[in-house]
Amino acid sequence: MSNYRLVDLVICAAAEAWHDDGEVLATGIGVVPRLAASLCMKAINTDLMMTDSEAWLVSEPVPLGPRGGYQPRVETWMGFSRIFDNVWGGRRHAMVGPTQVDRFGQANISCIGSDYRRPKAQMLGVRGFPGNSINHANSFFVPNHNSKVFVAGEVDMVASIGYNPARLPKGYTFADIDIRRIITNLCVLDFEGPDRQIRIRSLHPGVSVADVVSNTGFPLCVPENIPVTPEPSKAQLDLLAVLDPRDLRATALGA
Repeated sequence: MSNYRLVDLVICAAAEAWHDDGEVLATGIGVVPRLAASLCMKAINTDLMMTDSEAWLVSEPVPLGPRGGYQPRVETWMGFSRIFDNVWGGRRHAMVGPTQVDRFGQANISCIGSDYRRPKAQMLGVRGFPGNSINHANSFFVPNHNSKVFVAGEVDMVASIGYNPARLPKGYTFADIDIRRIITNLCVLDFEGPDRQIRIRSLHPGVSVADVVSNTGFPLCVPENIPVTPEPSKAQLDLLAVLDPRDLRATALGA
């Protein structure tokens, strides 16, 4: 197909992150992750669970934007206490949008600048990210792949666990950490390189290895043969039109 946008391809690629999860709670934070989880629930992993982003578990993903006459198909109550049961039990896979990521997969959503008392820029704060990253699977979405996001050293504020042997909690090994994929506007990355080195999993159409490497602040595992990220199918594009009837995804990559 040729009548699709980059954001559509990115959403479809991100949806694959939950492919083999079975019945877990998917949490997509932001437009692209939310649509990716919704697409996965509808067409890839139909056992996936989602909430209405308020307090209910739903039978089908709730479309983005004002709901108008749409009534969510509610299965059961899913308040904070039940969310935390899923989090602590590891039955959740979230996709978040960090401001910085380092070579260990440690992510920063808190602040820019090494002086926490006077940061150059203040974001959300670490919030629940440390506990979430330890307790359940996480993936990342990065709308603009560049070396300011994929930093050369450690992230300015370590807000989540990563494959950093120097920061592992007592008794932890890499087997206790579950960072799945990073989906960007250039490629899909994973942590399946040697010693959990970040690896190029696929390249989006028209993107070269050099494009990815030059926009990443640390060395990547570059396999000999790297597939091209699959283009969206007509069925996937039709689903996205239903899941995002107001086309909120149109500017999700900053375009």
